[in-house]
Amino acid sequence: MPDIIVMFFLLGLVAGALKSDLTIPKAAYDILSLLLMLTIGLKGGMALYGNIEWRLLPEVLVVVALGFALPMLILPILRKLVGLSIADAASFAAHYGSVSAGTFAVAWAWVETRGLALDGQVTLYLVLLELPAILTGLWYYRRKTKSADTGAAAPLWQETLTNRSVVLLVGGVVIGALYGPDQGSSVTNVLTGAFSVVLSLFLLEMGLVAAETLRGLKLKHWRVVAFALVMPPILAVPGLVAGLALGLAPGSVVILASLTASASYIAAPVAVRHAIPEADIGLTMLASLGVTFPFNVLVGIGLYHGYMVALTG
Repeated sequence: MPDIIVMFFLLGLVAGALKSDLTIPKAAYDILSLLLMLTIGLKGGMALYGNIEWRLLPEVLVVVALGFALPMLILPILRKLVGLSIADAASFAAHYGSVSAGTFAVAWAWVETRGLALDGQVTLYLVLLELPAILTGLWYYRRKTKSADTGAAAPLWQETLTNRSVVLLVGGVVIGALYGPDQGSSVTNVLTGAFSVVLSLFLLEMGLVAAETLRGLKLKHWRVVAFALVMPPILAVPGLVAGLALGLAPGSVVILASLTASASYIAAPVAVRHAIPEADIGLTMLASLGVTFPFNVLVGIGLYHGYMVALTG
């Protein structure tokens, strides 16, 4: 059977498909997402406590390089095979080159449940992959459209770097790395102990949202749906290869592969709405949240672990 956490996503998906009146109040969802981001950051920071070394620099550079390379890899596919406009191709590249915090949280729980070893810096992957992909997608759009709006770069940097998810993740990492697992235990124990419960409720809401998004699915979107289903197992490979080449712990390899296979539905939409007003955000959300996120949660993470086992023997 799937992990019990995943069952909450399925519950939300089924409830949404049946048009149930089940809802998560917006204020409650905001609190859940804030707690989730902060706890992920804290867990990563506490694992880094006393272990911050220069040896992490090559790993950081490789992960950042992935953030720039993945959007460039998929742009020709989006333009030639999926048939998207320049604006929508740039939007999809920014979203699919970026990462899903929800997928990260599920992958983390999946790895911990199976007792796979993790590296402390794994939380940094979220931040390191987010910004390069968004910037690459927007660079492509401006290059192809020869946009004269040179003043948009500053708001983009500001909006992306001050996005609440990024602030909470980075802040949590810093706090966790400063105080470790013991000095702030009166606070951190409560947050980390409730992680699975918070994640379960968050996934319940994501299931409801995914069901609502899928209601907008039409036959003409078949290429977008095919892209959203086919690309995750392909995009997982660069993350898997990079993780193995860097000698990361098995759990970290699975998480990195899950991240490169995922698509953003929080930070990237904010940046794209601001910088590419012509892009159809609804279409991007249909793919990233309606198709790719459920695929990764229900099938993908286990599949990427299987990749790793096959490659390492």
